[in-house]
Amino acid sequence: MTHTVETIDTPDGPFTAVAGPDGTVLASGWTASPEEALARVRAEWRPRDVRTGPVAAMDAVRAFYAGELDPVMAVPVEVHGTNGQLAGWEQLRRIRPGDPLTYTEFAEALGTPRAVRAAASVCARNPVALFVPCHRVLRGDGSMGGFAWGEDVKRSLLEREAAGRAR
Repeated sequence: MTHTVETIDTPDGPFTAVAGPDGTVLASGWTASPEEALARVRAEWRPRDVRTGPVAAMDAVRAFYAGELDPVMAVPVEVHGTNGQLAGWEQLRRIRPGDPLTYTEFAEALGTPRAVRAAASVCARNPVALFVPCHRVLRGDGSMGGFAWGEDVKRSLLEREAAGRAR
């Protein structure tokens, strides 16, 4: 099965997405390297045949950067992980733009209020950045916390979402 990869320029740097033949995104992030994006996918699920070409999801990324925040949540994703990771990634898609949660609140939303580290791990292992918005989870003190693509990108995304919701 052939997958397609496309990289576009964004205000936060190059953004790459890898999608299956049906347009479902398997990997994405702020990098110009398809290999770096795919490295976040479990080895057994990484596609062997990846070719450069258009990825339909990039229209949603362009819309996001133009101020339309919702289209990225409609992009289908293909994620593989533990049951806890899958539940966490699904829950992340429910966090409204401009209304971030703390890691503690995220753990509570998952029904495991004492498992804050596990909740943070779900965010850290997210292979489809932006489409599964792990950037919407912050430390308890409101600071950024980690982000695979850099705290500057995370801050920019949160500011963009806050401004978009204020409209």
